[in-house]
Amino acid sequence: MRAALPLILPVLVFGISFGVVAQPIIGGLAASAMSATIIAGASQIAAVTVLDSGGGAAAAVVAGLLMNARFFPMALAVAPALRGSRLRQLVEVQAAVDASFVLADQGDGTFSRGMLVGSWLPQTAAWVGGTVIGVLLGEVIPDPQELGLDVVLPAFFITLLVRDVRASGTRRTFEVIGLAIAITLALTPVAPAGMPVVAAAAAALLGLRR
Repeated sequence: MRAALPLILPVLVFGISFGVVAQPIIGGLAASAMSATIIAGASQIAAVTVLDSGGGAAAAVVAGLLMNARFFPMALAVAPALRGSRLRQLVEVQAAVDASFVLADQGDGTFSRGMLVGSWLPQTAAWVGGTVIGVLLGEVIPDPQELGLDVVLPAFFITLLVRDVRASGTRRTFEVIGLAIAITLALTPVAPAGMPVVAAAAAALLGLRR
């Protein structure tokens, strides 16, 4: 838990931003429920972005699932470190989020269960708490654009892209990002609302191929 303390403030601020932006789109209760059950900022933002652009619930769900597809190989990687029954392992594997996964990596192909679960708890508390605060602030802020919060969603995705490029710098990374951009530009004028986001997210799955 101490290892995750530096993450609390940025996660809290990000949660507040999500709550403020999501509240007028899906309502405060739905935004809070998303953060408490899904606990995945990227997929939640993808779903809300689709809904905000006029897409349907099905497109929003697909976009969220595609964004979360990266957690499948992460879960397989940490599985040997988990303990107890299948049910207990199913609960513990929820802690395999981006930051916890990195902190728990011991550098030799194994993962620390204590670090994985322990570092996840403060992040989750900050994310859910921040969303609730943002929802409450959303009631007194009639237009999130007044604070520039409308740029949170695209800014977050840009940050993810920059982080991934810096982390890998591989040719495949650039190919996947270029494909996602091309798909978005090509489909935006002709595809139903929300579908460009879904299609672009699907392109990222190519990065799992070796």
